[in-house]
Amino acid sequence: MQQKIYDFIGIGIGPFNLGLAALSQPLPGVDCLFLDMQSRFNWHPGMLLEHATMQTSFIADLVTLADPTNPYSFLNYSKQSGRIYAFYIKEDFFLLREEYNRYCQWVASQLHNLRFNQSVQQLHYDAKRQCYVLDCISTRSGEVQQLLARKVVLGTGTKPRLPACCDGLPVLHSGQYLPQKAALQSKQRLAVIGSGQSAAEIYLDLLRDAGRLGYRVDWLTRSPRFFPLEYTKLTLEMTSPDYTDYFHALPAAVRDPLLASQKGLYKGINRSTINTIFDELYRLGLDGTPPSTLLTNTELQDIAYHPQSQQFTLSLQHLETGSSGVASYDAVVVASGYAYQEPAFLQGVQGRIARDAQGRFAVRRNYSIDHDGCELFVQNAELHSHGLAAPDLTMACYRNSVLLRELLGSAPYPIEERVSFQTFGLPSAQQQEPAWA
Repeated sequence: MQQKIYDFIGIGIGPFNLGLAALSQPLPGVDCLFLDMQSRFNWHPGMLLEHATMQTSFIADLVTLADPTNPYSFLNYSKQSGRIYAFYIKEDFFLLREEYNRYCQWVASQLHNLRFNQSVQQLHYDAKRQCYVLDCISTRSGEVQQLLARKVVLGTGTKPRLPACCDGLPVLHSGQYLPQKAALQSKQRLAVIGSGQSAAEIYLDLLRDAGRLGYRVDWLTRSPRFFPLEYTKLTLEMTSPDYTDYFHALPAAVRDPLLASQKGLYKGINRSTINTIFDELYRLGLDGTPPSTLLTNTELQDIAYHPQSQQFTLSLQHLETGSSGVASYDAVVVASGYAYQEPAFLQGVQGRIARDAQGRFAVRRNYSIDHDGCELFVQNAELHSHGLAAPDLTMACYRNSVLLRELLGSAPYPIEERVSFQTFGLPSAQQQEPAWA
């Protein structure tokens, strides 16, 4: 009996591939499968803080911006959960992060094309059958199986990243925060290091209990200030197909420094979080100096851990004054973000993957990375080639619509080509001439 060959298989079930699965399931005749080594969908469980909210609108759910009638929308979830009127009265576009996670779990529970507890060990191409071969093992039973697919979508996500000076030390990455919160709060002196939303949320969460539990929590960042996430409407147009077209067409030598200068556009802190932090410091200040110090322009140069005292010594340098010093803490939380790490199973298809001059995926505009541009695709591994829209949930439905067009040979969902009022770069000859021409 001939082994089944899927139209495509997605590896990894985070929000991006989950959205692709949800958009794929209603399509007649589409035979696809999505694999993940975890036992169920659970999105950054270590950061599902009680008051933490999303930084994108609820409309940017798994399906709505591709298909507003799709049954897996957040609004349908709210209706089915009996909470749609409460959500309407709340009048807030930004979901609680825990709420978003539960919504995704609700979608995952209804999809038939997901298979959890499956770890992909090897991936190679079978030229005779003209398909990719996935060697998988069940993380639950140890059962080994082989799956075939004409095309593959990599959605394995990003991994926690710590500074090199933290290697081998019991430093806590922000992604591990919630399970360790009680242990942290049993200490006397805590340090939170980082400049983004995760650092701000953890600092605020610890600050709220600092007076009651009697510990001190400091917040250190090498950024010159606590940058707010820019959420103005013309800036939001930079997470659009228009800007992605523009950014992708730029030379790599221009894209890399440009992206570095745009970190505040997608790695900043919600204004509401910044204001709440100030208000909390103000409240604590009623009883004297708050048990906290906020340090900007302060870079972590090195860190040492002393097992006997179970303390950390941080070597710090102020970037503007050039002064240096040390500080001691009982626990350190580093919110240094995440970075893409190529999965080991790609070793068997290295010859089919296109690379840029720096050895990164040479991602085409259609999100493919194979030399022919039609077989291997990526989700959220194209920041360097597609710009700040790559990790943004707002663009997930657009990217998944493009991926489905490339995977199936036709577009089951309309794909917007231009949504911005701005023109990025000079207008082409085909566009209307500007007044100054």
